[in-house]
Amino acid sequence: MTAMLADIGPDNAAPVVEASHRERKRIIIIGGGFAGIAAARALRRADVDLILIDRRNHHIFQPLLYQVATAVLSPAEIAAPIRQLEVKQQNLSVLLAEVTGVDLASRTIEASSPGLGVRKIAFDYLVVATGMRPSYFGHDEFARYAPGLKSLSDAETIRAKILGAFEVAAATEDESERSRQMTFVLVGAGPTGVELAASLAQMVKVTLRGNFRHIDPARASIILLDAGKRVLPTFAESLSQRVTRRLTKLGVKVLTDLKVETVDVEGVIAGGNRILSATVLWTAGVAASPIPKMLGTKIDRAGRALVDPFLRVVDAPGVFVVGDAASVMQDEHPVPGVAQAAIQQGRYVGRLIAKELKGRNVKRSFRYFDKGNMAVVGKNYAVLERGWLRTSGTLTWLVWAFIHILALPQLQNRLRVQRQWLWSYFTGQRSSRLIAEPPRDTAPGSDR
Repeated sequence: MTAMLADIGPDNAAPVVEASHRERKRIIIIGGGFAGIAAARALRRADVDLILIDRRNHHIFQPLLYQVATAVLSPAEIAAPIRQLEVKQQNLSVLLAEVTGVDLASRTIEASSPGLGVRKIAFDYLVVATGMRPSYFGHDEFARYAPGLKSLSDAETIRAKILGAFEVAAATEDESERSRQMTFVLVGAGPTGVELAASLAQMVKVTLRGNFRHIDPARASIILLDAGKRVLPTFAESLSQRVTRRLTKLGVKVLTDLKVETVDVEGVIAGGNRILSATVLWTAGVAASPIPKMLGTKIDRAGRALVDPFLRVVDAPGVFVVGDAASVMQDEHPVPGVAQAAIQQGRYVGRLIAKELKGRNVKRSFRYFDKGNMAVVGKNYAVLERGWLRTSGTLTWLVWAFIHILALPQLQNRLRVQRQWLWSYFTGQRSSRLIAEPPRDTAPGSDR
């Protein structure tokens, strides 16, 4: 790490040594998600200095974040330290930092590291794989009352809100407040909203059964809202209808074609009607991180960089954008922002750079291979769509579980998740029903 970062210094230090002055090319990957890690692994045999930068020290298996939010799994079961990549990949260094600027003219990025301030790092190749963040469609004030679900801290916040709502409901003697605490509103009926609503429905009916003396958690109201005409709009309409019926059977109230106008401390206003709720969760939309905009290239309405068929930034040699941060068309349709697309794009760009370094000309553009879309709707039920194949039910659910266990980042994650799923399946219990305590005053004179 020291050798690789020898020419990096604070802004007030000596000038940055340009990447071209080194014998080995330097490749910077921004983002340790699916796309960034796939790109890094594709370059494991390349004779380069590879730096992977992320503001978090862990990679998250995002498809299972909703299970952390509903106490099925703990955060450690779906995450893995990014730094472990250094053990198996000798040309790679991991840097815990947040990228605050990109200068394509000088071919440098600015990165802010904890305790070290802002530093500049030169590059020969740059791969932006920064993913997405929740989008409130111009109403960022909603974020204060309706957390999104994109990180482990988001999942823990949601878990605390859900469990805390039942604690308040059990403690209050005000029936109207109790009803508000036991009303949960999810805004957005895509895969995340559907999976979160179904998991929450099973939690209140099974896991929390008999846990409270003065309330019945099964009487909680779970409402799934969407401005569109149906749930899972990216799936076939027949599967969407099956999912709606399944959610209704689980006790979820599905309200579509209903736009949310306000989210505040009292709940939401949708379609002109007030829904009183102490827990509003935002699963409606996403936007790209600020990094693509820093590149000075064209972006779409969601802030994703418009790249060419080779995932390159136009008029910026050696600069690529992959995963959810990239907007790329295939057969006149956008490549979907899903994990499998991010992995394929990251792997493609890594291999493309490796070939270019060997003097080989890459003529084949990126081509996304759709392995199908899946969504799980509670215990024993999932839907799958791949081309003409559209299935649902218990067998599909078993396929979903098998695929997700294999896709987890480490063997220990797979073993832990498999064990916890078996325990939850047969007992209905969830092992991570914890509400983290807020920081306490430790100053002299406090009651700690």
